[in-house]
Amino acid sequence: MKEVTVYSDGACSGNPGPGGWGTILDYKGKRKELSGGEEHTTNHRMELTAVIEGLKALKEPCKVKIITDSQYVFNGITLGWAQSWRANNWKKKDKKPALNPELWAELLELIEKHDVVMEWIKGHAGHPENERCDELAVKESQKFIK
Repeated sequence: MKEVTVYSDGACSGNPGPGGWGTILDYKGKRKELSGGEEHTTNHRMELTAVIEGLKALKEPCKVKIITDSQYVFNGITLGWAQSWRANNWKKKDKKPALNPELWAELLELIEKHDVVMEWIKGHAGHPENERCDELAVKESQKFIK
């Protein structure tokens, strides 16, 4: 299996507000940058979208290390929250609806196609790829600011 690292970040100007996401895929030192945005969204939605778009770019099952500064995404997967929400028809333990169920469903489906490990890093702490993903995300969000 190919080993790929996916770096991801999301940004939102206001929450909700205009948002963007940035992703870097690294395979044997070859890098591909992806980015996009939405006019009205949330930071959590952009963080999820960054990871989803990175995984969608893979053309075959891979060993993937996902590096994110989002505790929402990291904990949602590594602590099993998203899997529990899905098993409980997108309801949390307190019976309230889980937020962003369509994005979590897509992310879980994509993760199941790959051998994934996740790593959380502190955002805005000088990590070069995280900083670049942030630049991409902010640039995309700014396209919607009038």
